[in-house]
Amino acid sequence: MTTALETASAQNAAASPSAISAWPDVDTLYPRFAELVNQPMRPIRPSAMADVMGYFEQRCQASRRLAEQAKAVIPGGVQHNLSFNYPFALAFSTADGAHLRDVDGNRYIDFLQAGGPTLLGSNYAPVRQKVHELIDECGPVTGLLHEYEVKLAELVCRHMPAVEMLRLLGSGTEAVMGAVRLARTYTGHKWIIKVGGAYHGWSDQLVYGMRLPKTGRMEATGIPGGATAYTQECLPNDLDELRRKLRWNRLRGGTAAVLVEPLGPESGTRPVHRDYNAQVRRLCDEFGALLVFDEVVTGFRVGLGGAQAFFGVRPDITVLGKCLTGGYPMAGAIGGRREVMMSLVGGLGTTSRRAFVGGTLSANPLSCVAGYHAIVEMERTQAAQKAGRAGDRLRAGLDEIIQRRRLPYVTYNMGSIVHLQTSGVLLMDTSSLWKLFRAKDEAKRRKHMMEEMGAAYTAHGLITLAGSRIYTSLADTDDVIDDALNRFDDVFALV
Repeated sequence: MTTALETASAQNAAASPSAISAWPDVDTLYPRFAELVNQPMRPIRPSAMADVMGYFEQRCQASRRLAEQAKAVIPGGVQHNLSFNYPFALAFSTADGAHLRDVDGNRYIDFLQAGGPTLLGSNYAPVRQKVHELIDECGPVTGLLHEYEVKLAELVCRHMPAVEMLRLLGSGTEAVMGAVRLARTYTGHKWIIKVGGAYHGWSDQLVYGMRLPKTGRMEATGIPGGATAYTQECLPNDLDELRRKLRWNRLRGGTAAVLVEPLGPESGTRPVHRDYNAQVRRLCDEFGALLVFDEVVTGFRVGLGGAQAFFGVRPDITVLGKCLTGGYPMAGAIGGRREVMMSLVGGLGTTSRRAFVGGTLSANPLSCVAGYHAIVEMERTQAAQKAGRAGDRLRAGLDEIIQRRRLPYVTYNMGSIVHLQTSGVLLMDTSSLWKLFRAKDEAKRRKHMMEEMGAAYTAHGLITLAGSRIYTSLADTDDVIDDALNRFDDVFALV
């Protein structure tokens, strides 16, 4: 029976246009990826790279001093795994809309957008004002029920078709951990299958097949083998392999969940076919596994209904983060069907069989008021759609530059998530141990090229995510995008 909430959610999702104007032609992209990684690299010319390094030497001395100071008290001098620190980490003092300013006073176009959460643009004033009011009234945290955690949950349930109930947590990593525990509790099964190369946070059981498919425990330093004993991976778009694993697991007690990033691993770095998620949904139904959509990046960024609304696929569990609180901290949540979510009942004294999750600062008033008003503003301004159009404009401009300059680079986008592959290090074929071994030295060279490209972007006033991914926002007007394209053109002239 369809509930009133399901009907309302479906109607709302249908009424809210997607931020993805067209799905990339995946069958065309993968041959281009192969061509990129199977030919010699096209890096910045050494003479031009010397000028790029000169920018940091001449104009970033305050950042250099702070980076050196950081190394004395912070391992490696940086806190974030995706921080760009070549030749050293830049320190920033202000963030406003589409721009950042570093401690030396240099101004940049911000295509990092804090790693994706600030869909409205950095430091969005209407949300900031509501946060200030909340702090003045009750402070950031009470540990008790607050009206805004209810209002935020209601808002998410209204917009996302497959979310009937919501449990707020501290981060995307925590939410994925909780989702796996919830799936195992609800199904009574142990096995978890993820798509190789996907990132689902840094919990012990999911530091497996990260970044590159079929790499298994390559990144699992410090993690006992038992922690990943029931974690499996399969290649992106390979439904036959997924079926084989589901069939084999059925003989060994069953699969609790299949985890996917609905755009494809690493936010679509390896994009999936348009009907892939629907096919995975059917396989999960056939084998009694729950389907988990990791919408940490896609939640609200590809539309208020998330990727589940875009693809028309209803996962059993939805994981949220990043955009959920509009860039404010403690951004994480698990949502899903009511009967599944009731295994996450909180509080003391419950006698029900539950998946235990917690967090003193989870669902704090500050994060909830920020999240509620950020989503309200996303709806009012059509932020996802406008950011998606900016992504389309940027991708089209990058394509023109790449073709005009006869470069092998590949660019494509899913709305406001724009991919720009120049070194192809994340696209290398690692589908077997032998291929992984052979690719090891080549991967190091291509990683260094990506670092150099990222440094060149920075020296030309462009901040990206690791030199290969770009997030656009509501703040990215046509003028901002046109300015950025001129800067990218200047960088590509150095190749």
